[in-house]
Amino acid sequence: MWIYQKTLEFPVNLRCKNLSMAKYIMTQLGGPNVELAAAIRYLQQRYTMPTGKSRALLTDIGTEELAHVEIISTMLYQLTEDATPEELKAAGLGSHYSVWGHGTFPSDPNGVPWTAAYINVFGDSVTNLHEDMAAEQKALATYYQLINLTDDVDIINVLRFLGEREIVHYQRFGEALMDVYDYTDCKKIF
Repeated sequence: MWIYQKTLEFPVNLRCKNLSMAKYIMTQLGGPNVELAAAIRYLQQRYTMPTGKSRALLTDIGTEELAHVEIISTMLYQLTEDATPEELKAAGLGSHYSVWGHGTFPSDPNGVPWTAAYINVFGDSVTNLHEDMAAEQKALATYYQLINLTDDVDIINVLRFLGEREIVHYQRFGEALMDVYDYTDCKKIF
């Protein structure tokens, strides 16, 4: 059972409407290297993990990635709040508005919807953990690129927090990989 606290993992209090930045940030909600894909990937891969420690880690990180989806969605909502259809159209978000209104539908900045094809769930725990480490690095690179696109400190602070969590996840996946290798080596002895 989960206890849900109605607070974000990191506060999002964006004070300025910024439709062009919202369009860029959409890449972390519906693009190929997004928090949503990471959450689903990790929560599905946990079933192939051979140790309780590695299963628990994938459960914890997958759940945290869902919290990151909340943060990204909150950012998008705040950056587009009260935007008129004309403003959205001028920012290149007219197509998004025509289909989803002010909804935070998971699509990339070009309007391509998120797809489960973005995730990889292989039946081998070592392969999955390497995939997970690569996914965290791609997400980190995306956060750096998004930071380079703005000078808004409020946006940068949230993106930095999310990037720091990608680094921690990468490190934890490396530890899980060592745990799986140790488990595999012990099985070979017996």
